[in-house]
Amino acid sequence: MELILRAYDLKLKHTFTISRESIDIQPSLIIELRSEGFSGFGEATSNPYYQITIPKMIADLEAVRFKIENMPEVSPELFWDTMYPFLQEDLFALCALDMAYHDLYARKKGKKLYDLWQYSPEKNPLTNYTIGIDTIEKMVAKMKELPWPIYKIKLGTKEDIAIVKALRKHTEAIFRIDANCGWGVEETIKNAIELQKLGVEFLEQPLKAENWEGHSEVFKESVLPIIADESCIVEEDVAKCYQHFHGVNIKLVKCGGLTPARRMIQEAKTLGLKTMVGCMTESSVGISAIAHLLPQLDYVDMDGPLLLAEDIAHGVSIENGKIGYSTLHGTGVILK
Repeated sequence: MELILRAYDLKLKHTFTISRESIDIQPSLIIELRSEGFSGFGEATSNPYYQITIPKMIADLEAVRFKIENMPEVSPELFWDTMYPFLQEDLFALCALDMAYHDLYARKKGKKLYDLWQYSPEKNPLTNYTIGIDTIEKMVAKMKELPWPIYKIKLGTKEDIAIVKALRKHTEAIFRIDANCGWGVEETIKNAIELQKLGVEFLEQPLKAENWEGHSEVFKESVLPIIADESCIVEEDVAKCYQHFHGVNIKLVKCGGLTPARRMIQEAKTLGLKTMVGCMTESSVGISAIAHLLPQLDYVDMDGPLLLAEDIAHGVSIENGKIGYSTLHGTGVILK
């Protein structure tokens, strides 16, 4: 098996702002695994919040190149278990590797990934489209540029309710609110009352990740469901979120890939939590992998390619929130 690493700078259509940062370029690492004439692809983006850079991921993968390239063909689950001890300090790199191996394995079997998992995609949820923090005029312009059935609106300003009221005048779409840890307890409880009147479906991670006492209070008092994001990173976090959140937003890069994400989704379901998978502004490489988890999800945020000025791959299609799968096996990705 041959390991090929490619670094890209993904240029965004618009400056993307959340409560803690703004970006115009999203650095990304693409992994290709080649074997017996087949290629599998995986992706992980850099992230300053989690102190992950492209050079770090490349260095961590180069350190285990020999082990990767000399692995016998095993199941994706066993491959992940084998690689985890070497990459447990860099779950972003492990995610890209796990994704690429899943893709390669399914292609060799002549199956789409959801078929390999025996998932049925008939009732897949729609993806939202994210509107980053900006002036109200620019946020409205972004909505008009891409009319959509569900918008995720990034908040965490002093004028959050006014922003949502202004946006509501221009669309009847469902709103989801992501404060990215930007609110306090009382602020969240109060905001939820107003936002429910404005057609908001749920609130995502309003409080700082480690504020478990606050999460518990908000969970009990909020009139809107609360979905964990920064508080739900790895597998052991799912159980912590029980009785603190109504659902969990799982990010493949943060938990280490498709293998642990599937286990997290199943545990969340067992606990009665809503299931969601989100993206980190990946290209169609990472987004196409997320698409194969859709049959297991209540909500999904996989709008990464829609935020890019130019995609680097062909994979799933996204039309008015609905996902269409490639005719190819595996995740269905091919680099441009």
